[in-house]
Amino acid sequence: MKEKVQVFGRFLSGMVMPNIGAFIAWGLITALFIPTGWYPNEALGALVSPMASMLLPLLIAYTGGSVVYGQRGGVIGAIASMGVIVGSGVPMFIGAMIVGPISAWVIKQFDRKIESRIPAGFEMLVNNFSLGIIGAILTVIALKGVVPFVEVMNRVMESGVGFFVDRKLLPLASIFIEPAKILFLNNAINHGILSPLGIQQVEEIGKSIFFLLEANPGPGLGVLLAYCLAGKGSAKSSAPGAIIIHFLGGIHEIYFPYILMNPLLLLAVVSGGASGIFVFQLLGVGLTSPASPGSILAVLAMTPRGGYFGVLAGVTVATVVSFLVALPLLRFTGKGGDLEESAEKVKQMKQESKGNQTAEKKVIPAGSVKKIVFACDAGMGSSAMGATILKKKLAAAGFGDIEVVHSPVSSIPKDAQIVVTHKELKERAAHSSPEAELILITNFMAAPEYDELVETLKNKQAYL
Repeated sequence: MKEKVQVFGRFLSGMVMPNIGAFIAWGLITALFIPTGWYPNEALGALVSPMASMLLPLLIAYTGGSVVYGQRGGVIGAIASMGVIVGSGVPMFIGAMIVGPISAWVIKQFDRKIESRIPAGFEMLVNNFSLGIIGAILTVIALKGVVPFVEVMNRVMESGVGFFVDRKLLPLASIFIEPAKILFLNNAINHGILSPLGIQQVEEIGKSIFFLLEANPGPGLGVLLAYCLAGKGSAKSSAPGAIIIHFLGGIHEIYFPYILMNPLLLLAVVSGGASGIFVFQLLGVGLTSPASPGSILAVLAMTPRGGYFGVLAGVTVATVVSFLVALPLLRFTGKGGDLEESAEKVKQMKQESKGNQTAEKKVIPAGSVKKIVFACDAGMGSSAMGATILKKKLAAAGFGDIEVVHSPVSSIPKDAQIVVTHKELKERAAHSSPEAELILITNFMAAPEYDELVETLKNKQAYL
């Protein structure tokens, strides 16, 4: 069930993540040129509404369609999304997420049905006209059928959100957001759910608190600071570096393993997140666009004029509360990272002593390893950092010719021989790349598996 939820969440966020640059461009234009912006300009401010209502939904629909059926799927997804764009007066992000993939699936099924029936020389004619005709039909269906459905969904969501906002209960959202982040659903929550709500709010009032609910780096920072004081072993020694990567680099996945080492720390991040949201709501602050990655630098860049104090206050309060809750939990439970790692190593050694080696592993010459893939949920944050660390270690050991790339766990390259990923993503990685050997880690910064892999290669052995 967790794997299915992760896959669905990844699919939703996968339509938004590649287009974050466009969202940031729209957010900057909004922050600068709307009447309450830094440099109000009527002509340039006219860009805000068309970008939100047309450009961004089109990009989402194209990306969703291309995930299902490549460029052809992207094109028909963009065509059909014009139905929901024209048929509604609000930005149709949810409509684009629905129409884009479904349209691509329809054309994909059509192509499969007629693939062997097209006469030689008529391929281009059939492909172009089928795309045009089916695209036109789907656009009309989207206009007449999908728009009313999405508008009902929007009203239901707005009523639900309004219930919490009006009653000052929005901090309770942390009860769901923070645990879901630890299960690597952070991108799905931020870009699949909160961003569409936030963009509609920006259209109305020029800013949105929804962009701060998941992106706030305060809760994770508080936990990492507690590890600096009360952690043990590698968890304590790696925490300062993780703070820099999390707070400045914006890679929130870096602190997830620290929570998984001691699940009681969920109380800390939930308390910190709720406290931060309370301050954000109390001071009436928000961002003009999604802050991605969730770096304090990105958060401040998307903060509108007059909102810096409130944003920084919310982040600070979230950090302090998370730290104050996490510190006694760490001291009283006495858990760090070394105990779990040692237990896993002992278990592995015990299995090896009995000859219970993993069946799918086989020994090959080290020179046969040409490609290693580091996979994470979105393929942009922790995987990019992990690939950089591993690449440097391999180069220092004389294996600079081995290609090391980063990738989303749902779309690992087919030619990957070794895949390095977090243990929570094991099932998804195995499904995405069944032929590759999986190396599972728990700590992105100080994973002993990096050095073990290098040593294996040095000994003229590699796992495939």
